[in-house]
Amino acid sequence: MIFYNNKTLLTFILMLCASIFSAFSVASSVTPIIEAVKSLNNSKASLVILYPEGSLANIEPVAKIFTKRTGVDISFLQTTVDDINTKMLLGAAQGMSDYDIALPATFGIPDLVEAGALLDISQYAATYEPLVNYSSSLYDLGDSYKSRKYGYQTDGDTYVMFYNNRWLQDTEEKQRFEQQFGRPLSLPRTWQELDEMMAFFHRPEEGMYGGCMFRIPRYMVWEWWIRFHAYGAYPVADNMSPNIASEAGVNALTDMIESTKYQHPSVNTNGLFDNWAEYAKGQCFANIGWGGTQKYLNSDKSSIRGNIAHAPTPQVSYFNWGWNYVVSRHSANPELAYLFTLFATMPEISIQAVRENGFFDPYRAEHYSDIGIEQTYSRSFLQAHQQTMRQAIPDFYLEGQGRYIQVLQEAIVSAYEGYVSPQEALDYAASQWESITNDIGRESQIEQWSQLKAKYPNH
Repeated sequence: MIFYNNKTLLTFILMLCASIFSAFSVASSVTPIIEAVKSLNNSKASLVILYPEGSLANIEPVAKIFTKRTGVDISFLQTTVDDINTKMLLGAAQGMSDYDIALPATFGIPDLVEAGALLDISQYAATYEPLVNYSSSLYDLGDSYKSRKYGYQTDGDTYVMFYNNRWLQDTEEKQRFEQQFGRPLSLPRTWQELDEMMAFFHRPEEGMYGGCMFRIPRYMVWEWWIRFHAYGAYPVADNMSPNIASEAGVNALTDMIESTKYQHPSVNTNGLFDNWAEYAKGQCFANIGWGGTQKYLNSDKSSIRGNIAHAPTPQVSYFNWGWNYVVSRHSANPELAYLFTLFATMPEISIQAVRENGFFDPYRAEHYSDIGIEQTYSRSFLQAHQQTMRQAIPDFYLEGQGRYIQVLQEAIVSAYEGYVSPQEALDYAASQWESITNDIGRESQIEQWSQLKAKYPNH
């Protein structure tokens, strides 16, 4: 009886059984990859993986399995989260690289392709994916550029909403809310409903705040992007003419600025980790974040642990970062490097990576039923996360993405700080977008945008 009542011990045994089963599965599911590696007759070859700081815990277990099965030695080269794409671009400009495989942020793939940094893996994928019955991740919209494949998504960075469930379930709060708004107190379906709920719960004199939503320049642009798409708009027309200064864009920015009245005062200065720590105190109603947010909020550091309701962002889900396995165009062993990326993103192998306390969040259907992953994230979060992964709109996967977003970010900040009106700010940004498009080449951008727009789910 003691054995079966000990939840921790039972969970450990279940995880152990799952690991044993997984080991047998790996032996069969990736066997064609292992055989392909051995057939290359270069088992003495080595590979170097360039990775963003914080993700080694996810990569190293996979590399060890690969080395054990193939004899191929793998070493690692670390760079910062913000610099990995830049490092790859600089190497491409010099016609060289000191790595075979890299993990850039997915939004940077178009620029890396145009710079000549990435290997087109389309032919390898056509050859090897059928051998292992490979099925793509729940989100693979950033793996390809202009109909060619360049990577494998390995991190599910889609936005999820976090709500203070204690407040949602409070009987008195429910009564007050329904009297005021004429509808039940429940998870918001629209941004308007969310803004109303943040205003309702915002009582600084009682130590209660409506939200903990980022208001620093780098992150603010992403909330605007979701609000903008929630109005049913696209960022550009079919001819690449900007839509960002449209009525939808101005309304989205106006709404976001107005909602700031109901945020915790720290939102103007808090970066990522400070945001997590603030929301973990349990004094705010709403927050927005990723899997990393949930890992922190589900830890012993969090006072709100176990008292969070999770949901997709209202109306529109958005994937806006994520790490992607790619192969360097200058690798001395391109086919071998490709085979590792395929191996690393296979279901049973990738489960072992996502279980680790690093950057990688779930991105395959198999991840959401794994006991170890559920312990890390909680069932509530995984349900919301899987839903967002299946319906997320893509990021702005065009050449010059960073230039477009930088201009938009500066415009949003100028309106937020009151220097210009939302309309004036976005009009200026739109004019700059036109210049960027003309500079890069309108026809080239139209080609990619037409393909990207076609990938938007239910928009």
